[in-house]
Amino acid sequence: MSEAIDKLSIKNWSLDDRPREKLLQKGRTALSNSELLAILLGSGSRDESAVALGQRILASVNNNLNELGKQEINKLMKFKGIGEAKAITIAAALELGRRRRAEEAMERKKISSSRTAYDILQPIIGDLPHEEFWIIYLNHANKVLNLGQVSRGGMTSTIVDVRLIMRRALEEGATAIVLAHNHPSGTLKPSQDDIKITTKVKKAANSLDIRVLDHLIVTEKSYFSFADEALIQ
Repeated sequence: MSEAIDKLSIKNWSLDDRPREKLLQKGRTALSNSELLAILLGSGSRDESAVALGQRILASVNNNLNELGKQEINKLMKFKGIGEAKAITIAAALELGRRRRAEEAMERKKISSSRTAYDILQPIIGDLPHEEFWIIYLNHANKVLNLGQVSRGGMTSTIVDVRLIMRRALEEGATAIVLAHNHPSGTLKPSQDDIKITTKVKKAANSLDIRVLDHLIVTEKSYFSFADEALIQ
């Protein structure tokens, strides 16, 4: 039995089939998604190699890495050969990829339209399975000073503390802000609560001479802009 398991270990594969060696010799772009995943896994199970296990995991999400990044740890652990450590390794690697995309979007720095704000926020909250409320803090030239999460909720809602938003804006020296939250359901229609919180934040911001430029509802593939729809005056 142990001999069969050893044969499935990456170190016993032929040189051309070893993803680590392939990456060193041919570069990271030469590897398939399943081979990259196999490097994270290190080994497969008693019945399949790490690459085969990676292929099976990817097939479960239609080979969509964004979908794989949404998977919870306990769901990944349902695959034979995936324990807690391997599931955490996969989640951590995909989170790094997500943060890299967010940093690339942040390099633009200046918010010139709802689209540029969406491009910054989508990698951060676009594919989350729960709601989060974020703020982009801007200076007088609409350049990004910072951004941050102000609340995290469940599948359908999140509670927003207006005082927290204003305090952070003052700490950042912001003269303008963009509100944003995601809709895990994918719907782009604002709820009555969305409209109420926008009005509430704008009223508080006006008293501090801080402009509320927009409120975005973010989904994985699109967004709704309160400013574009003339819902912020």
